[in-house]
Amino acid sequence: MAMTEVKQNYGEFFGGKEPVELIFEDEQCVVFDEKINKQAPVHFLVVPKKVIPTLLEMSASAEDEKALGHLLLVARRVAKMKGIDKTGFRVVMNEGPHSCQTVKQFYVQVFGGRQMLWPFS
Repeated sequence: MAMTEVKQNYGEFFGGKEPVELIFEDEQCVVFDEKINKQAPVHFLVVPKKVIPTLLEMSASAEDEKALGHLLLVARRVAKMKGIDKTGFRVVMNEGPHSCQTVKQFYVQVFGGRQMLWPFS
């Protein structure tokens, strides 16, 4: 699957009007706090720099496998930075309309700082 670079204005990319302050960045992804639809005291997004429209559209290549693992390791790293590693956190990846995926871009969401409920909805 051919992937293209995402817009650098991630606030605009996710529908926000204000610029996004990155809390982490490396060669593969960026991380920023959710400001538009915050669902927990700590709620951040881990977004690959390459556009991956959906999880189903990823290939089974070693490169994509490595990229998915990297996003989860970054989620763990930022969760520790934000201090939610001691009490726990939820990692979510939405896929398709029934999951409430609203952006045509795969990303990882992390929620923490409060007791999560189950089931989800």
